[in-house]
Amino acid sequence: MNMQMDPFPDQEAGGRNSRPGRRSGLAVLAGLAGLVLVLGGFWYWNRASEATGPHRVLAPSVRVGAVTRSTMAVIERTIGTVMANSTVLINTRVQGQLEKAFFKEGQMVHKGDLLFQIDPRPYQATYDNARASLASAKAKADRYKRLLGQNAISPQDADDAEAAYLEAKATAESAHLNLEFTQIHAPVNGKTGPILIQPGNMVAASTASTNATPLVQINEIQPVKVSFSLPQSDLPRIQARQRGKGLVATIHLEGVGGKTLSAPVDFVGNAVTGATGTIELRATFPNSDMSLVPGQLVEVVVELDSISDALIVPHDAVNEGPSGSYVYAIQGDRAMLKPVNVLFDDTRNVAVEGKLTPGEKVVTDGQLRIVPGSAVLVEGARQSGSNGSEQGRKRRTS
Repeated sequence: MNMQMDPFPDQEAGGRNSRPGRRSGLAVLAGLAGLVLVLGGFWYWNRASEATGPHRVLAPSVRVGAVTRSTMAVIERTIGTVMANSTVLINTRVQGQLEKAFFKEGQMVHKGDLLFQIDPRPYQATYDNARASLASAKAKADRYKRLLGQNAISPQDADDAEAAYLEAKATAESAHLNLEFTQIHAPVNGKTGPILIQPGNMVAASTASTNATPLVQINEIQPVKVSFSLPQSDLPRIQARQRGKGLVATIHLEGVGGKTLSAPVDFVGNAVTGATGTIELRATFPNSDMSLVPGQLVEVVVELDSISDALIVPHDAVNEGPSGSYVYAIQGDRAMLKPVNVLFDDTRNVAVEGKLTPGEKVVTDGQLRIVPGSAVLVEGARQSGSNGSEQGRKRRTS
């Protein structure tokens, strides 16, 4: 077999293989150039972010309060109810027609004042009849006594006459009492309510088996009592205070002419209420200006104990976390987390134990935006801080 050989095999092969190789090299160079551009852009953006980042991120704004050191009263705040010192329902003790009322509804009355008049004529007639019977019985008893001295009658007749006299005397006294009961007098000092049965109506006496409608109600409001309840967990402090200088209840009256009133606690209940787990206490107030009205609700503050030389922070400064209570203390322009132990919280201030110093500032508002140790902007120092930042930017620019 004959075979024809190419006279220039190396040159033709080299020519065919050299063109694709040049195109691959150009693609690689283009890719490397693009990668360099991407990396350079990322590096430039990252450096720019580092240079400008602190000036674009604003520190959170917070409000602060001061740490103080003083004696803090351990108090309880609760709602109390004003009660009349005594409440009397005025009922009639005899029946008859109500003729007249001698007071106006809502008027202050004093013990012994005449309130109502019931028609006295039937009882006057009964009393007069009883007096006549009494006179006759007395005369007969005296006569029989003389006759007995003369042995003119038997002792039995004399005894019967004496007994009849005593019976007539009792009947007359009862009739006199019923006549007196037609006038109804105030049994206590106090303020009257509405008249429940108006003059002209027939009234009936209350008995052991029936309850008649009262004529009026009188509330004794000078003095008045304020009743309130405290949790049974306060019992040890209540008892200890009662053995010492005693408890004092303080109330504050809001509105025009509002004032603060204080009075000693003069009653502590003899049992804890099972449904609420509280014990009742009462304090008596003179109420000379009658500013307290039965049924009125008032805020009562009772001092149970005191904590001397205590660190005191505002109530809003204390936060609760998984590890316990803590506050944010301002150090320079940063908020530092400091654990504290709460001794007592009166809902306005809190006595705490912890690494705090009097005069130190603690955050009272804005805690949710704080990262421990991060910079914060204290309200009230906002303008000076922004001026400083502006000056810093001017210095960096220059």
